[in-house]
Amino acid sequence: MSDLTFGYAAMLEQFHPREVIELTAYAEGKGFSGCMAADHFQPWVPAQGESSFVWNVLSAVGERTKGDFGPGVVCPSFRWHPAIVAQAAATMETMHPGRSWLGLGAGEALNEHVLGGYWPEAGERSRRMWEAIEVINKLFTASLAGKDTKHNGEFFKLETTRLWTMPEQAPPILVATAGPLNAKKTGKFADGIITVGAPLDKIEMLFGKFAEGAREVGKDPDAMPKVLQIHMSWAPTDEEAMANAITEWPNGGMKFAKADIRSPHDFAAMAKLVRREDFEGRMVISSDPDEHRAEIQKYADLGFDRIYLHNVGRNQREWIDVFSEQVLPKITR
Repeated sequence: MSDLTFGYAAMLEQFHPREVIELTAYAEGKGFSGCMAADHFQPWVPAQGESSFVWNVLSAVGERTKGDFGPGVVCPSFRWHPAIVAQAAATMETMHPGRSWLGLGAGEALNEHVLGGYWPEAGERSRRMWEAIEVINKLFTASLAGKDTKHNGEFFKLETTRLWTMPEQAPPILVATAGPLNAKKTGKFADGIITVGAPLDKIEMLFGKFAEGAREVGKDPDAMPKVLQIHMSWAPTDEEAMANAITEWPNGGMKFAKADIRSPHDFAAMAKLVRREDFEGRMVISSDPDEHRAEIQKYADLGFDRIYLHNVGRNQREWIDVFSEQVLPKITR
């Protein structure tokens, strides 16, 4: 088990790309280590106001910081052919050896429907993701050996080729999942797991399935990265913290699956129904740093290696200052 690190979850949905870069560098200067940013084409709700291209932003983050970073997550299946994702990830790792990682997921209509294609049900989306991962791994393995590869599967075709710019070691593939079947496959076919804050018994179940899959193919699950993203709302007063949650991150209070919703405007309409009580058990909203510390400590005790933190308000620098001084130093492994 590696040491626990705390990274900055950069929300490209909320902030101008230059501001994201500045905030990530500021967070690192205050003791945060690493950056996670998602590949969104649209924000969740129009009020968030941004949605920049994750690869451009992370390239600049890599130049301004020294910690790890990665897209958490990219869907390698609808907007992107897996070969393009493999090329982007290989280039990133070539530029910043040993620092980058590739987070992959099955996708959400909010981002993937924009090309106008068929949007399948969850089972097919998972199958597409796993085939995409097979293509990416083929390209990584063959290219490291200086060879070409090809693929002809259910969803993807790759004619004979290789990645001509390839790092000495392929970036690790981390899969984002919240279900038992994909958690087990993640242990078998990926290098690590990403998940979001959830009831502890659910995460323990995911870890169990992840370990089961890893051991089936002779891997040590304890040596594989376990990555968590936590959303929270901290502000100087409880009232400000709650207002930030409702205004900036109402999707955090929506107690239903969101993968099939296509428009930020549809999310905004649903956000009008979100109430204070809808966030209970889903996100800590408090002005008390110790309340946030206690929540993070629960996840640290489960065995996560990296925890990326997202404060939903616009008060990023103030939050970074408070947490770097009053929260993170008190969390034990």
